[in-house]
Amino acid sequence: MTDTELANPAAVVLLSGGLDSMVSAALAREAGFRVHALTIDYNQRHRIEIDAARKIAATIGAERHEILKLDLRQFGGSALTDDIAVPKGGLTDDIPVTYVPARNLVFLSLTLAWAEALGARDIFIGVNALDYSGYPDCRPEFIDGFAKLANLATKAGAEGEPFRIHAPLQFMGKAEIAAEADRLGLNVAVSWSCYDPTPDGRACGTCDSCRLRKAGFDQAGIYDGTHYAE
Repeated sequence: MTDTELANPAAVVLLSGGLDSMVSAALAREAGFRVHALTIDYNQRHRIEIDAARKIAATIGAERHEILKLDLRQFGGSALTDDIAVPKGGLTDDIPVTYVPARNLVFLSLTLAWAEALGARDIFIGVNALDYSGYPDCRPEFIDGFAKLANLATKAGAEGEPFRIHAPLQFMGKAEIAAEADRLGLNVAVSWSCYDPTPDGRACGTCDSCRLRKAGFDQAGIYDGTHYAE
């Protein structure tokens, strides 16, 4: 390992193409990590976020960006992977049908596998548990549980080289995340949040993810850059 690699170790960042993953990746870079970005193309309804992930990886100077195909439409069970309407009525106390079964568990497992293959021991994910849709795999308990599992399930963990799961946005609201993006000098317009884009490529403006994003930027007093249909 070179002196540069020792001073700037590699980290694998789960990069969806959304605002949260963009900020998480930029924070990894700011912390001195060489960013290796992993995007999962799970044949989601909002495939436009794959293109957003490519732009973000280039913007933050990712050393490597892998797009892994994993067709979760074969399982269905979510408005993002099945012929189920994306709800537009606003946030409720129930877990919405946009929840993709075990998505973050599956995605983090793949991220872990690549990190171990690279020799990286740091993983970044942009989940947060304040302004979100109530998905169980965004909670701090899940992140803590996965960190323990990662070190039980891997050769590196068994040999005393533990993995660290970083969720730097875990306890931030969307306004704080928008402000952090602004502090980092990010072009937030290249990120994508909408679950149900219009045929002409605009964000719908009324799905849970659009509502959370719009409210966060409004509260922060920062220009969003997203073109909304509503």
